[in-house]
Amino acid sequence: MFKILKNFFDFCTEQDRKRFYISIVLSLLQAMFEALKIPAIAVMVRALLDGNVTSKTCLACLGIMLVSIIGAGIAKSKATMLQTQGGYGTCAQKRMQLAEHLRYLPMGYYNENSLGRIMSVTTNTMQNLENVATRVVMIVCSGLLSTAVITLMILFFDWRIGLILLAGLVVFFIINTGLMNASAGMAKQKQIKDSALIAKVIEYIQGISEVRAFRLTGERSRDLNKAIDENEHANSAMEIKLIPFMSLQSFWLKALGTGILLASVLLHLGGSMDLFTCLLMIISSYLIYAQLDNAGTYSALLRSVDVCVSQANEILATPQMDISGEDITPVSCDLSAENITFAYEQKNIINGISLNIPQKTTTAIVGPSGGGKTTLTSLLSRFWDVDSGSVKLGGTDVRRYSMDSLMKNFSFVFQRVYLFEDTVANNIRFGQPEAPMEKVIEAAKKACCHDFIMQLPDGYDTVIGEGGASLSGGEKQRISIARAIMKDAPIIVLDEATANVDPENEAELVSAIEALTREKTIIMIAHRLKTVRKADNIIVVESGRIAQQGTHEQLMAQQGIYRTFVESRREAASWRI
Repeated sequence: MFKILKNFFDFCTEQDRKRFYISIVLSLLQAMFEALKIPAIAVMVRALLDGNVTSKTCLACLGIMLVSIIGAGIAKSKATMLQTQGGYGTCAQKRMQLAEHLRYLPMGYYNENSLGRIMSVTTNTMQNLENVATRVVMIVCSGLLSTAVITLMILFFDWRIGLILLAGLVVFFIINTGLMNASAGMAKQKQIKDSALIAKVIEYIQGISEVRAFRLTGERSRDLNKAIDENEHANSAMEIKLIPFMSLQSFWLKALGTGILLASVLLHLGGSMDLFTCLLMIISSYLIYAQLDNAGTYSALLRSVDVCVSQANEILATPQMDISGEDITPVSCDLSAENITFAYEQKNIINGISLNIPQKTTTAIVGPSGGGKTTLTSLLSRFWDVDSGSVKLGGTDVRRYSMDSLMKNFSFVFQRVYLFEDTVANNIRFGQPEAPMEKVIEAAKKACCHDFIMQLPDGYDTVIGEGGASLSGGEKQRISIARAIMKDAPIIVLDEATANVDPENEAELVSAIEALTREKTIIMIAHRLKTVRKADNIIVVESGRIAQQGTHEQLMAQQGIYRTFVESRREAASWRI
């Protein structure tokens, strides 16, 4: 229990940790004020036994009670406020820390870890910590502190009852340890099932059009229902497994209170305890049960708190790419690779590729699907780091650049465009949040999307759905190009940018790409012949190696993959940008 509490406080930010520590001190004050009820009762009991109840006695008892109630109330109020600020503050900072950390993880991380798991940690896990964990932690801390104060007070009045109470607390903590151990594996399983459920919900919603088109609604629903059932089973199993321990805990506390009561009566009847102390011990036994029962009940959730903290720390402990380079401005935008290799999950993807891409030239990368084209562009732009060899920009290894200074030199237009649930204008100015509207409109006109934007309900202030769901594929592509134009990077990477565009939008999209790529270094993964043949250099990649390279005319003049591709079919389905 105490180790879990330590892990939680270590997880908190420094400022919020101080808030929690202050709230613990206030909880201790609250416990001391609560414990004043015993002296207040003692004053009245003594007066009743002596037959000397006066207005002065009543006022003294009332005064102590008021101090107890008001003091405890103020301390609790302040402690609760600090706990709330600490919980929400920590989780807000950790969400931003997680987002910043995820930003610089190798792209391979997102293949190894499902979107559901990442989303579960950044949403459910953080929400559990801010809404549940802080309350659980502080209730447990408050219960333990209150019990400690009352125990000391009982030891002061009668050491024998105090020893009985201490022995009972040892048994209680043994039972509680069993409760914590029982919840350990179950809490982890619960989090796994939570992540799996989120992944299935995301998959179902994102693929709803395919599900409908192929009439797979029932089958996909079964997968989703299975995930829901497994999640329900994991939660239910955890509760069922913990109920016996929680019941035993509660029973033991009641038995402990009863034991203190009986011991007090027997000691009094035996003549070794006066009636005043006996009555005081009987009343105190109920106070002990109330405080410790809360702590014991909520301590079962501490293991879930520990799992939440561990999941967040696991992501934060994932090694980032080395981003601590220098802020370098390249002397040129020449891009080169020297004998680079790269493997993913023990499978070689790139095998000893060397190439040179002079600035302001167009290089097309073509080849069979799965040959390593996209991976090669990812290595050139340092989405991944090479296993061996080097990639250089302007003659300097890309690993010497800080990530931000390197990314200033690249703009990307992908086949699958992602737009944020925000206004059209903000999606275009994504790389330059402070850019004036005039620049946004200028970029939109160059990207041939100004006209259709003006036809939207609120023009540039129209809020588009998540992922740009309210726009067509061609419209999303052109907004993506406008975004790249706004960035105005010297190197443009086009990854099948025109692959899925309908003929009506193709002419405008090609025009938009021409506006984007004018006087730039262009690296394109392409499968359309008319896009490829104008390139200054065509690189044919097969099985992670360069099979051929040259201009369209040079490659057509020699036997090889490229010529076979062109002659057999101009738009082979297996060739991708």
